[in-house]
Amino acid sequence: MKLSAPIYQLKRRAKLMVRNGDVPLHQALDTVAREEGFARWSLLSAHATAGPLSKTLLSQLKPGDLLLLAARRGQGKTALGLELLLDARRLQRKAVLFTLEFTEKEARDHLRARGDDADDLSNQVEIVTSEEISADYIVRHLSGAPAGTVAVIDYLQILDQKRSKPPLSEQVGELGAFAKQSGIILGFVSQIDRSFDPASNPLPDIGDIRLPNLVDLGLFDKACFLHDGAVQMQNIE
Repeated sequence: MKLSAPIYQLKRRAKLMVRNGDVPLHQALDTVAREEGFARWSLLSAHATAGPLSKTLLSQLKPGDLLLLAARRGQGKTALGLELLLDARRLQRKAVLFTLEFTEKEARDHLRARGDDADDLSNQVEIVTSEEISADYIVRHLSGAPAGTVAVIDYLQILDQKRSKPPLSEQVGELGAFAKQSGIILGFVSQIDRSFDPASNPLPDIGDIRLPNLVDLGLFDKACFLHDGAVQMQNIE
């Protein structure tokens, strides 16, 4: 679905509504979103953020990279991860989604909604929904996959939700070593801590990653942060 104007102009339209009427900004944003065919602003923002950005993002990733896709709920991080997988298929690369959030049907429906050619491409993305998803499971599943394969894990913070699974730090270390050895690109959808305040900083950064369990974020190579239609890509050193 094409927007009638760039997202910054749509935001300006909402701010004019706030000035000219007695409505809060979030209500004005949702009104603009409905005019554009979206139920609420967060869905419009997610739509505008993904798409062309995913192609740029994939071009910046090299075999063996570990990527964080981080944002608050509704800001487009999962949409961007799905677009990344579709872009991988457009380049004839193997693409795999490991999800502990969606059923296979839900994941395919989200993939199909991503664009004009997504209906066909969505059937080419492998979707794994096992409750046993963990570093060991992912390594076994991707063993033998060609270099340049793109896999997205949805999401980082629940990889060790079961007590039977190793600590998150161990799992990320294992996946990092596997990615470097195999040349597979691994993207991790990640939550942002509630302490992030967009009034102070327009975008979250590496210090805002929600970490209920300790993990060395230096194990990741790159991070992409999203908020309210803005995006920032960072190299992690």
